[in-house]
Amino acid sequence: MSSMAVKEPKQALEVDRITPQWHQHANPIQKFGTVIKDLPIGLEEEVRLEVTKRLNLLLADTATIRDLYKKSHWQVAGPTFYQLHLLFDKHYEQQAELIDTIAERIQILGGVAVALSADIAELTRLERAPRDREEVPVIITRLLDAHHSILKEVHDFAKKAADLGDDGTNDMLVSDVLRTNELQVWFVSEHLVEMPLIRAK
Repeated sequence: MSSMAVKEPKQALEVDRITPQWHQHANPIQKFGTVIKDLPIGLEEEVRLEVTKRLNLLLADTATIRDLYKKSHWQVAGPTFYQLHLLFDKHYEQQAELIDTIAERIQILGGVAVALSADIAELTRLERAPRDREEVPVIITRLLDAHHSILKEVHDFAKKAADLGDDGTNDMLVSDVLRTNELQVWFVSEHLVEMPLIRAK
């Protein structure tokens, strides 16, 4: 009897210890739109605040074009279905990598990266695509318009980052974001060139 009385509380304690404590709430540790004040990376708070704000807009645009590629991958039709189906998915994956690169840069600068789809929809500057299925030339035009908007912003933003002394952001914008989007424009835009398949004109 006495040994049973000792074991029961011990067993109860072990069960409590492994029970998930999932009803937890607390104030956020950092508000969106702020940066950590004292960060030893050689950039002033004002610079990091301005850069992270623009990076979050770029992040929202990049997430939007990523999803536009996946929509296009699913809904494309016609004789070029197979080629475009594969190409759009490859571009989707490349844009997903850019999202991670941009988000990590925001965090490195002490900011908070936008993450949820509802917040991204509020921030993006790209035109929203319809839910409908569209013809291939319209799909490609929509993608090229999105790339054009992003590339214009990146050219301006890269110069601004350089002027502010943020070499890391400048390098990321040029080496990763700009070059990836330029290459994708090339691959996608060639599908709008009217070219005979069987006999030259």
